[in-house]
Amino acid sequence: MPYPLIDTHTHFDDFVFDEDRIDLATSAYDSGVRHLLLIGYLAKYFDRMRQTQQQLEKAESDLALPKVYLASGLHPAYIAQHTEADLAQLANFLQSYPHVAIGEIGLDTFTDELKTDKSVAKQKRFFIAQLDLAIQHQLPVLLHIRKAHADCLAILKSHNYNAHKLGGIAHSFSGGEQEAKAFVKLGFKLGVTGQITNTNAKKLRRAIAAAVETYGIECLVLETDCPDMTPVCCQQGDEPTRNVPGNLNFVLQSLSELLGVSEEVLAKQLWQNSCDALRVDWAYPV
Repeated sequence: MPYPLIDTHTHFDDFVFDEDRIDLATSAYDSGVRHLLLIGYLAKYFDRMRQTQQQLEKAESDLALPKVYLASGLHPAYIAQHTEADLAQLANFLQSYPHVAIGEIGLDTFTDELKTDKSVAKQKRFFIAQLDLAIQHQLPVLLHIRKAHADCLAILKSHNYNAHKLGGIAHSFSGGEQEAKAFVKLGFKLGVTGQITNTNAKKLRRAIAAAVETYGIECLVLETDCPDMTPVCCQQGDEPTRNVPGNLNFVLQSLSELLGVSEEVLAKQLWQNSCDALRVDWAYPV
């Protein structure tokens, strides 16, 4: 039997799943996934997230499917598209529907366009505004950080958002060893994706191992980030292969091998870590 898992980060509302979402959700359940989060990135897709949640909740009356939860936010990589009205829409959406987190939010200077002074200033403003919303609603945040770990840490340290109290996840962590430890020290869990299955991802694997050496396996959670971050074993040919929630068990397997911890022990601890990061009390299936 597969071990029970929580997928802490998906974009399962994406249109690429429209044709077979129910079948994929059934397969995910069969592979152990019991809960999954739908993560926001653009305000225009908030309603799509809610519709996807309703679609899966309706199908759950006849099928065994993962429970689905909302985590809405304004993604920093799309900062050029975000407006003040989007922040207001986010605030209204948080007020209108139950959420388990706000995300994905943060800073991204991966491209030349994103690293301009104007872009970074706007990203920081929207990041802080969403941290304020997290405090207002007493919700954890799901961080998106690319090439901006130091700036993100600086904002978190100066802001009164407290991950030790509210929880939070550094989604798809991509920093180095010291940065990994810094985020865990602030109270965040590190999100581990299918990237961990790539043995050539030496920096990532060292960072995860270093964080665990210092803080134990209590500092990690699993995520697919589907349809992205497909595990190596699931990729087909040279074209990008769509990732699905049912692939989460491959992330568990690779992490187990990397850390030298049995899948059974790791799965149970990762479940608890996810609950701690999201400040929920989901019973571990037995």
